[in-house]
Amino acid sequence: MTPTKLILLAAGGSMALLGGAFLFQLAGYPPCAMCIWQRWPHAIAIVIGAIALAYQHRIMAWLGALAAFTTGGIGIYHTGVERDWWEGPTSCTSAGSGISGLGAGDLLSTEGPKLILCDVVSWDLFGISMASWNAIFSIALGLVWIAAARKRA
Repeated sequence: MTPTKLILLAAGGSMALLGGAFLFQLAGYPPCAMCIWQRWPHAIAIVIGAIALAYQHRIMAWLGALAAFTTGGIGIYHTGVERDWWEGPTSCTSAGSGISGLGAGDLLSTEGPKLILCDVVSWDLFGISMASWNAIFSIALGLVWIAAARKRA
């Protein structure tokens, strides 16, 4: 496979994952803070892909790999938070959500923004959460970026 096709595959993969995240959001699965963190490297990878296609410089493919591995790493971290392997940020986990002092009326209120917790799995497929799927696919995309960087035109 040519470097151009590999770059298209890798950047297109990030575009598909980012698009899927937005579709899930439209379907009623709002993102938590860590989900948003995972979106930014995909957006950056898409931009890097466009630049790499225009200028065909290897450094861009290496930067694409860095972006893909970054979102994959965030996905692994998020997975660990979801599975209680380690603590997550107190700003978006049940331990730091500050809901203990609230009454039933406060918890059932529909006014104000909805609190989406990072340590709660809102959707999974085969027992694998969205954060875990993102990690798996992003690491695979990182390997595609590396293949593009190492390939001679």
